[in-house]
Amino acid sequence: MIPNLTTEQRRANLEKAKAARQRRAAILKGVADGSYSVPDVLNMAGTDDAVARMKVFTLIKAAPGYGFARTQQTMKRLHIAESRRIRGLGANQRAALVEAFS
Repeated sequence: MIPNLTTEQRRANLEKAKAARQRRAAILKGVADGSYSVPDVLNMAGTDDAVARMKVFTLIKAAPGYGFARTQQTMKRLHIAESRRIRGLGANQRAALVEAFS
């Protein structure tokens, strides 16, 4: 059942979603230009919900030198599903990802 929201609640939710998308875009841009490393972003995910909801595939693909094919190969080698979000990574997957990008 869909909750009935007031116009103000709906507007607030839309603004919150927009801010989260902008935060994720800024992080990905930082990864692409070298301001952040993949391990840095993984550490941010513990405190930043917007980052925790980012897909691992998108994060790796944003890294310099990683395109679609290389990202797929890396994900397969690390046994991480392409649909996995950062929040959903297991301890071993997270450690393997940090090792691969350190």
